[in-house]
Parts: sequence; structure tokens; C-alpha cells
Amino acid sequence: MKYYIIAGEASGDLHGSNLMKALLKQDVNAEFRFWGGDLMQAVGGSLVTHYKDRSFMGFAEVIFNLRKILGLISFCKDDIKNYQPDVIIFIDNSGFNLRIAKWAKEHNFKTHYYISPQVWASRASRVEKIKRDVDAMYVILPFEKEFYAKYNYDVHFVGHPLIDAISNRQQVDEHTFRKNHYLSKKPIIALLPGSRKQEITKMLGVMLSLVNEFKNYQFVIAGAPSQDYSFYKPFIKQDNVAFISNKTYDLLSVSHAALVTSGTATLETALFKVPQVVCYKANAISYQIAKRIITLKFISLVNLIMDREVVTELIQGDLNKQRLKKELIQILDENERIRLFIDYYDLEKKLGGKGASENAAKLIFESCK
Repeated sequence: MKYYIIAGEASGDLHGSNLMKALLKQDVNAEFRFWGGDLMQAVGGSLVTHYKDRSFMGFAEVIFNLRKILGLISFCKDDIKNYQPDVIIFIDNSGFNLRIAKWAKEHNFKTHYYISPQVWASRASRVEKIKRDVDAMYVILPFEKEFYAKYNYDVHFVGHPLIDAISNRQQVDEHTFRKNHYLSKKPIIALLPGSRKQEITKMLGVMLSLVNEFKNYQFVIAGAPSQDYSFYKPFIKQDNVAFISNKTYDLLSVSHAALVTSGTATLETALFKVPQVVCYKANAISYQIAKRIITLKFISLVNLIMDREVVTELIQGDLNKQRLKKELIQILDENERIRLFIDYYDLEKKLGGKGASENAAKLIFESCK
């Protein structure tokens, strides 16, 4: 069959690539055309546009780039019409994908959604549009199935793809990793400031303000695949800071603690069993808008899944040097670390076992063949 897949940002590229591999096991003659990144391209098929070219974060940024976004939506519709896929698979990226889904359903294309939009966080009214426009939804968080059931929409919980992505990765030898990246023997504090320029600019300066306060630790910035070193360089003013691009999983596997921007990375860090402080600071306009429409008690996936505060969240004004220093000292304490490790193991149990990509691929193929 012909599959048209639309994914945004690095995480969508990762999960999209694993879904494509799983689909090939079901359908050896599968043809792919997709919006994604390098990982999806490595599987095979035709890359339409790279996520690096359409990475917009926050309400204000979307407004400022509205003309470009509308142009991409129009182009996507034309591209789908020309390709005539057997099924369109949307991966997260709700702002873009839900618009395409509405049009696609109206034009009688099969529409499947892998990794649900976060309608449980805000604007739950979108569920009715999803029910109308999406033939099948595959969710990866255990509470999402219950959420959709309240709206009489039966969705498939397939497990979380990060379990597979992390368990299938090649193991890293810490000595070799440190040697290859010129790292000291000090315990590593990983800095994960996000993948978009806007969030990196907001987060990284505050994170790096702690370097001289923790001289017995090696700080390492996890560079996002979507950004070049030249973007990070102006932020790095201390000697005890290293930069490693596109090797976040390897870095987390050898890290002692981490400062992490809210998003998928908080869950990844937890699955690597690394104590963390969650950080979030947005454009002032975007934050004020978000505060009025988001109804969640927490912002990190770790706390949302566990439905209680497992990791500390420093949001907006609370993300400052003084608070961040205090919370970092806390997660370096052995008693606190033991508590976190226990909670992290409970978190992993809630997410289910391996096989999310395979589960989703099988359901997609069986319903479309």
C-alpha cells in the first residue's frame, strides 16, 4: 500500500521511523511519502519536507509565521491529491495535522492518527472534530484511552514507543563515550534545553548559570539535531561545559542528573532513570494565553502519567538561578535519588511493555488492506 505520513519535530521523526519499519514487516511492498526528518528518510521513501523547515513553538510564533504555515498546508493538500495514498497517518503535530485531517476526510482519504494531540490538556472540544475527521486513533499514554471514552470515542492504547526506542538502542561504554567527547571523569549533569530556537534561548542561559556553583560536576549540553553548534556557542562562556549534538540517549545513559525542558525529554530522562528538574519558560504572550486554556495540574509527562508530583517543575518566573540551584542540590541527594528511582520504575510499568510501533502498524495495516 501507499502510506502518506505527516510528522513534526525530532520526536515525530523518531516514532515515524519506527512505525515505518514496523509497517514494512506487515507490508513488504509498502511505499512511503512523508513529512519528517533524517530518521524517516533512512528507512526509505520520499521526504517531502523536513521538520527543521517548519518548527514553530507557541501561540505568538505561530501567528508571526502564519503565512508560511498556510502555504505549507495548501502545498500538503496538493501533494496528497497527487500521491493518492491508501492511508494518511498523522503523528502528533496537532496544529498542522488536524487541519489536514479535516480536508482529507472530506476528500475520502483514510485517516489514522498515531500519538494523539494533547486534547486532554486544553481545548477538549477538539475531540468532536477528531471523531469526525479521524478513522482510527492510536494513543500512547494510558490515561488517554479513558479520556476519549468519556466522549464515546473508542481509541487503541498501543503502549509508548519510547520503551522500544530506548530498549533497542546500542549500549554505550561510558569510558569510551567520555574519551570520544573529551569529557572529564566528574559526574555528568545533562542539560536538555529543547529542540526549537525559541525554547533553547529561554532555557539554556538559566541552566548554564549554575555551572560555576557545581564545579565537581561535568555539564554537558544535549544539542538537538535541528540546530547547529553555531547557535549554542554564544551561550557557552564557562570551561566546564561540553556540547554533544544528536546523542541525547547516549548522554542520558551516562548522566548523574539532568535539567530538562518540559516535553517528551522529561519522559525520556525518566526512562533512563536519571533524576531531573523540569524547566519551562515561554514567550510572555504565549504563556499568558496558555495559562488561560490549559487545565492540567502538571506540565511534565512524568507527573501527568503518575498523577502526582514525582519531579519538580519550575515554570516561568520560578525558573531562576536560585530555585534551580536549590532543586539541583535536592536531586543530587542520595535519599531523594532513591525515591525518584522507585517512582521511575512505577512509571515504566504504567506505560506497558515493548511493541508500540508493531501494535500500531498491525492495526493500521489490518484496517486498510
